[in-house]
Amino acid sequence: MSDVVKVDRQGAVTVFTINRPDKGNAISRAVAADMQAAFVEFDADDAQRVAVITGAGDRNFSAGADVTDLPELWRCIPTVGIQTEKPVIAATSGWVVGGAMVMTMMADLCISSESTKFYYPEAKLGFTGGIISGLAGRIPHKIAMEIIMMCKPMEAKRAYDVGLVNKLVPVGKQVEEAVAWGQELATYAPLVLSTIKRFITQQVLPKGPSELMGHAMVDLERVRVSEDGQEGGRAFREKRTPVFKGR
Repeated sequence: MSDVVKVDRQGAVTVFTINRPDKGNAISRAVAADMQAAFVEFDADDAQRVAVITGAGDRNFSAGADVTDLPELWRCIPTVGIQTEKPVIAATSGWVVGGAMVMTMMADLCISSESTKFYYPEAKLGFTGGIISGLAGRIPHKIAMEIIMMCKPMEAKRAYDVGLVNKLVPVGKQVEEAVAWGQELATYAPLVLSTIKRFITQQVLPKGPSELMGHAMVDLERVRVSEDGQEGGRAFREKRTPVFKGR
């Protein structure tokens, strides 16, 4: 794993930081893959109860997908490539652009500094990953359509007013506040939190086609990188009958 994603454990709370401040914390292929891999380790650690996702510095949570090194963005999207039933909190400051907005939208909670600006400009740029369609299931429909279609930044206060953000804090305090929320959540019953989150993400919130495709990509990759997947390839090359183990 590279240093583009920093992992900091603060008690039962793990803070994941997109660490490319010189690039506006843009999400590269390495960021997406490393974030997904780091969350696998987090999810397997029973001592870690809550995740916080943030960006290095206060100027940018993230400028979105790095157009010079386009990622498989689904990998770093909570409930899609990031599959954990533990609470995930986004801590934002400055610009939250494109795919980065999708990351925060799919988190369970969001703490934002007063400088945060949410911006989804894909209609201006001529491409989209499509997962943003789930925004209409999380805030009022016409507000979601305004963000997606009009391509205008939404200031932190309005994002709070329409329910995209849980709490506004002064610039520089967003991670501290998110960790405080996480530490409180870590004292609650994990099975209750995970069960309610599973009910909501799997049965209550609507899923668009791109989100469903992301889930399919996760399942297909699990088969591809499995022991059986590797054994099948080896057996084919060695012209022998494969020995599958179901893992």
